[in-house]
Amino acid sequence: MPMTEQATGAQHPQPRARNGGPSSASVEHLTGAQSLIRSLEEVGADTVFGLPGGCILPAYDPLMDSTRVRHVLVRHEQGAGHAATGYAQATGKVGVCIVTSGPGATNLVTPIADAAMDSVPMVAITGQVASAAIGTDAFQEADICGITMPITKHNFLVTRAEDIAHTVAEAFHIASTGRPGPVLVDIAKDALQAKTTFSWPPAMDLPGYRPVTKPHAKQIREAAKLITQAKRPVLYVGGGVMKAGATAELKVLAELTGAPVTTTLMALGSFPDSHPLHVGMPGMHGSVTAVTALQKADLIVALGARFDDRVTGKLDSFAPFAKIVHADIDPAEIGKNRAADVPIVGDAREVIADLVQAVQAEHTEGHTGDYSAWWKDLNRWRETYPVGYDLPEDGSLSPQQVIQRIGELAPEGTIFAAGVGQHQMWASHFIQYEQPATWLNSGGAGTMGYAVPAAMGAKAGMPDRTVWAIDGDGCFQMTNQELTTCALNNIPIKVAIINNGALGMVRQWQTLFYNQRYSNTVLHSGPDADGNAAKGTRVPDFVKLSEAMGCYAIRCEDPADLDKVIAEANAINDRPVVIDFIVHEDAMVWPMVAAGTSNDEVMAARGVRPDFGDNEDD
Repeated sequence: MPMTEQATGAQHPQPRARNGGPSSASVEHLTGAQSLIRSLEEVGADTVFGLPGGCILPAYDPLMDSTRVRHVLVRHEQGAGHAATGYAQATGKVGVCIVTSGPGATNLVTPIADAAMDSVPMVAITGQVASAAIGTDAFQEADICGITMPITKHNFLVTRAEDIAHTVAEAFHIASTGRPGPVLVDIAKDALQAKTTFSWPPAMDLPGYRPVTKPHAKQIREAAKLITQAKRPVLYVGGGVMKAGATAELKVLAELTGAPVTTTLMALGSFPDSHPLHVGMPGMHGSVTAVTALQKADLIVALGARFDDRVTGKLDSFAPFAKIVHADIDPAEIGKNRAADVPIVGDAREVIADLVQAVQAEHTEGHTGDYSAWWKDLNRWRETYPVGYDLPEDGSLSPQQVIQRIGELAPEGTIFAAGVGQHQMWASHFIQYEQPATWLNSGGAGTMGYAVPAAMGAKAGMPDRTVWAIDGDGCFQMTNQELTTCALNNIPIKVAIINNGALGMVRQWQTLFYNQRYSNTVLHSGPDADGNAAKGTRVPDFVKLSEAMGCYAIRCEDPADLDKVIAEANAINDRPVVIDFIVHEDAMVWPMVAAGTSNDEVMAARGVRPDFGDNEDD
């Protein structure tokens, strides 16, 4: 699973643990609410996304006076959580969201789970009923600590004003160090209202929290030996390499070894797509070359990856010939799904840097890997089974072509946030990712509705970068209200709705596995009483809806207009832009490994099973 960069750099301003109390620092007399806002200022939280309510209201009064913390008022708490995640993924800082108790807090459950699955550093601050009322089923009370315990890295219930400052410091430290993840801070209303003293930095008390970042030298040497002895190695790169800020080190290791690199959905951009050593994305909808490289490898070096089911397919048939080197900051991930021959616990940046030195030492002793036969196979697969698509015969818009042209016409450094489904897979394949932190998506949880608020968070954190949300018409209808937030807060994102009138990925499965019985996947208006399609009727009309929320909106149905409307969207930077792309409904995502089957059964296209011959199975 993803690793993290050590929280010692400027990206994550961290409070320091102190042996003494606050006596050596200047002491101020504040309310708990004022202490909360001052603490957010001191840890470097420049942007928070939130929605006020009764129990958190005391915190919103001093927030109004802060000149260092920008608050973005969302339209739904889920939007606040995904915006904090998008902000964190784009900037490398800790994302922050703040909401009230009860339903406000429970509306954060999905984005918290999403952040946990993708190891995103986030601090969620929630209001709670007064401490005397906790456990009485008071109005808008919910045990949010209990609810989120399985999906947070840690959570805190604060009932005393004097505990607020050090709890915030600890929350940010935990969220951003080791394996990053979401931390929840639930604060009782009376703690926010009570008087306390404030000093910074506070003493932190985190017994037992000591993430291991430096890998064991013996394990590194063993891994280097396996790399130089292997005939068919693969560097299997996960999102942890991105979290660790280890992309430069990864490029050095790949070029030093000459081994092929496959980057997971969460790792796109950590190694340039255009690099000759890159063989694509692995997994259920990965490239044939990447999927097959892992299956036929004799060594897999997993760096910040977790061998999840979408990559391995049927686990007991995954990579049957391969020894495994598994490096991860989280020891719980090592051996969880696939036994490791060489386990390495450590930060990805430290691990890869040490691996580079160890491989160089092997080379100095005359031990170099010969992968020429391996690359002959890999290149043949790349040439024979490239990722591609066919244009619709009826002349309608191809969704793949739409996404590809958005990527090709986007300014350098554009950040892309995708929803979940077919458009997510097409965006992973048909946009080239050359830089880290330019691809944001919900990989582990697969959360529909992620794209618009995540793009909003990314744009708020990186205002000088172009940010595109690639969304489906199903995903868009879950969180599009945050376009109002964007319009009113000068967050001019661009949204491409890949509108095929259906829940596309579910429809694809119904086509392939349920005899084309399209049960409850049609999203557009259906035929009238006489069986005639309601031509021209759009419910909802995304152009009108987007305009009502303060956006510039365009509809595109003709391939001849494609470049023109994308260029128009790229040129508008004073408000959000939404393009409703009406695309062919029968387009499918290929390649594909059917759920529960072996990666050996990868299909390059419908009815096309790759033929690798027998000689590669030795």
